[in-house]
Amino acid sequence: MTRRTPLRLARAAPGPAFTVTLDGREIPVLPGRTVAAALWSAGVVSWRTTRTGGEPRGVFCGIGVCFDCLVTVNGRPGQRACVVEARPGDVIETGES
Repeated sequence: MTRRTPLRLARAAPGPAFTVTLDGREIPVLPGRTVAAALWSAGVVSWRTTRTGGEPRGVFCGIGVCFDCLVTVNGRPGQRACVVEARPGDVIETGES
């Protein structure tokens, strides 16, 4: 039986995976994925905490309206992970390393 994955169901054929660096470790990313999708694929669902209380945060709205998914990408702080497309060689810092 063939496994029914979203890529197979959509008949998607993304290009070859590339790597980005997340807090010092390399993770594979498929082309076209956002930074948030790359983090989720790597099993990371929370990558910052609130200033008061230290509550974990990751993606909340997923469309760039809120500020729960902020990361630093290539030295640029305050990037919304849910709308920034991951690029080969990106250096992503979560502040949770």
